[in-house]
Amino acid sequence: MVGGRWWVGVSLALLCGLGTPAWGARQETNRRLWVEAQQRSVRKERSILSQVAQAAMPAVVSITTRQASTGAEGESQKGIGSGLIIHEDGYILTSAHVIEGAEDITISVYSERGYPEDFPAELVGEDTRTDFALLKIHAPRKLPVLKLSSATRVEVGDHVVVIGNPFGLAHSVTAGVVSAKGRTDVTPNGRDGDFDYMQVDASINPGNSGGPVLDLNGDVVAIANAVNVAGQGIGFAIPVDIAKAIIPHLRKYGRVRRGWMGVSVQDCTPTVVEAYGLVHARGVVVSEVQDGGPAARAGLQVGDVIEGLDTGRVERAHKLRWQVAARGVGRNVVLHVRRGERPMKLRVRLEDMPGEVDQLAPAVATPSFHGPEEAPGTGGGGAEGQANGRAPGGKAPTP
Repeated sequence: MVGGRWWVGVSLALLCGLGTPAWGARQETNRRLWVEAQQRSVRKERSILSQVAQAAMPAVVSITTRQASTGAEGESQKGIGSGLIIHEDGYILTSAHVIEGAEDITISVYSERGYPEDFPAELVGEDTRTDFALLKIHAPRKLPVLKLSSATRVEVGDHVVVIGNPFGLAHSVTAGVVSAKGRTDVTPNGRDGDFDYMQVDASINPGNSGGPVLDLNGDVVAIANAVNVAGQGIGFAIPVDIAKAIIPHLRKYGRVRRGWMGVSVQDCTPTVVEAYGLVHARGVVVSEVQDGGPAARAGLQVGDVIEGLDTGRVERAHKLRWQVAARGVGRNVVLHVRRGERPMKLRVRLEDMPGEVDQLAPAVATPSFHGPEEAPGTGGGGAEGQANGRAPGGKAPTP
């Protein structure tokens, strides 16, 4: 009997140990050797991602193009991409390489009942240097839209949501974080252009091009554009700020009229500073001035350091290039220049850009557009298109 009672006591003690401590319970609770995780914040974040995706879905479209065949069989080719509705009257923003060479463009939109409706689209305007295109469809109702925010609203490490049409899988959702900002050494399809890429680790695949990258408010901060075929979790998107700057041009002119002043500039890296014998290393150095161009007529010289444009500071060559282009044609700008120790101001009247500079460099990525006969990640429209990196510190194209 005594032995039986002892075993019963042991059993009860073990059961108490699995639940609330039967001995010194309050003291042990206060001396826990770990910090208990709070799960509510994780569930809340997951809920936000889901809410963003569900709310944005009706304004994300799938794009199908038909292109003339370049092969012996003579059959037309089909390409796929993504886009987003930016105006209730049917204006759609996408990547220019999605519709490049297309004879017909079809837009698939979520109906109010949740099934796809197809509409023929007309091309309003396109710009290859920024890789944006503006399309228009005529729907019998007002369409849902996505709000365009700014890439400055997100920082490295912030969560983003990507929605698109990868490999024809309409309205696919991926999520990740902003991996980097300001990638200027990546250009799509081997072309020179006005790119300032946001890198994300959310999956971007062929067919995602033209689709939105959303912040946790559900607003568009960038447009999916390119993938890295040699890596995983490396996708590129173009900040929506660039799209907002050119959409008015596309709607009004069908193209972008860029300001141009006829100079080439370089970042003030230590190598450049030493090569030009610069005393001050703030701004960008002028490495070439085109004869007869606006800058030459204003008196700008090789070796001058441009420290400011109008009321803003100039710190990087690619930023100056985009700022000049975005000013447009016929605009007078004031350059704050330092020539040796002497500060000066030069007024330049911007003109039409006479041509594009094509600079190629080693391939690192490809447009995230899925063409008809291609392997994943080889570019768009059935033709291989590499995105290239420009060597850091190299001479920037002429602004």
